[in-house]
Amino acid sequence: MEQVQGLAAASRAIFKQARIDYWNETSGHSPTWSRVRSYYRRRLIEIYSFIVPRGMRVLELGCGAGDLLAAVAPSRGVGLDIAPAMVAEAKARHPALHVVEADAETHGLDERFDYILASDLLNELWDVQAMLERLLPLCHPQTRLLLNVHSNLWQSPRWLAVRLGLARPQMAQNWLTPEDVTNLLHLAGFEVIRWSSELLWPLRTPGWDALCNRVLVRLWPFYLLGLTNLVIARPVSRAPLPEAIVSVVVPARNEAGNVAEIFDRVPAMGRGTELIFVEGGSTDDTYGAIEREMAVRQRALTQLLRQTGKGKGDAVRLGFAHATGEVLMILDADLTVAPEDLPRFYEAWRSSKGDCINGVRMVYPMGERAMRFANLVGNKAFSLAFSYLLGQRVKDTACGTKVLSRTHYALVATSRAQFGNLDRFGDWDLLLGAAKFNLKIVDMPIRYHERVYGQTKMQRWRIGWLLLRMVVLGLWRLKFV
Repeated sequence: MEQVQGLAAASRAIFKQARIDYWNETSGHSPTWSRVRSYYRRRLIEIYSFIVPRGMRVLELGCGAGDLLAAVAPSRGVGLDIAPAMVAEAKARHPALHVVEADAETHGLDERFDYILASDLLNELWDVQAMLERLLPLCHPQTRLLLNVHSNLWQSPRWLAVRLGLARPQMAQNWLTPEDVTNLLHLAGFEVIRWSSELLWPLRTPGWDALCNRVLVRLWPFYLLGLTNLVIARPVSRAPLPEAIVSVVVPARNEAGNVAEIFDRVPAMGRGTELIFVEGGSTDDTYGAIEREMAVRQRALTQLLRQTGKGKGDAVRLGFAHATGEVLMILDADLTVAPEDLPRFYEAWRSSKGDCINGVRMVYPMGERAMRFANLVGNKAFSLAFSYLLGQRVKDTACGTKVLSRTHYALVATSRAQFGNLDRFGDWDLLLGAAKFNLKIVDMPIRYHERVYGQTKMQRWRIGWLLLRMVVLGLWRLKFV
């Protein structure tokens, strides 16, 4: 056994030294094949810079000359590389970064990061799973792991490029499929949020490269031919998050008949449940009904706000701005979603099943008159469109009940201007923002009930046109970038 282990260790040492020699030789050289490769690297830097918010604590494994790490503008940027010449080059090019010579599989780092990057690294490792497992102590619950690996469909084209002198000969590679990477991440304690195919055309060709690498690579069947597969993952939490105060925001316009029931039925959650009514210019004394119930019940955590803007989305944003809880929920005052279902949303958030918990009405049978047929068809169509747009499965985009943390909402709110402030309902910009900041969106099936009091405020054709505009805008702001 000791002899076998000694042979394995010797093989690993030879493997490692060969890589060090290879990348030491690469450092500082700019032959023809390097100029060809430069577009590939520039495009990857564009993609990573779009995904990683500025000002994060970022670690890059296999950082090379440090250009990618510097491009994401970290508040603290730590780079590891196995090759001394590469480390020296990175320090000279980017003195603000903290770059150290270390093996990604055996490093001794002891700090936590918001983002961990590994570009074209998994293809070259001796033991991918071991490297990924060593990352877990460097993660907090909201850390995101961002990596890309060569598509194995490009093995033969790359071999041909080497033969033609257009690419440098490579050492033996791990040609991993997205399924391979997903499985390795699962074994190491990570969960994939989404993946995408990138770089259909790896050469700088004005106009054509943008069409291929921003648009066509997002579409079937072209995405099957991407040069590299990009994966975003998060650590799987094994311990529940601490109990939190929950703020339930209730937009209410012409819902006077439901007010008492809302007080009766919203359950206690976490360390306390804050109830925030946002009254939006009612004609049926909704504001007065809420005032009277507040006076009678003397509930500790209750607020009543008068909306100055228009639309449910504006009401939600006002309520969230005044909320004191760490967990933010939306509950429609029409009670078509039962308040008794809210603890399930809370537990899904607290157990880290997801970062944004999205109510779904399309699983269980609905009340007979809960949703008109045209609305049902439209909801299904836009759910498919949003699932493609977000890169995550979303079965229902328009259910009024959504849950996320205050911290994540603050992050999502910064992206609202990118989508033109179009959302009058407060549902879709939450989903678009969640996808922009790599939050895990999880569907929560609920039973959708008929309205008992009042009339629906949904104008289906106007909403359909609005949703279509948001999908088109989202394509250019999230997908074709």
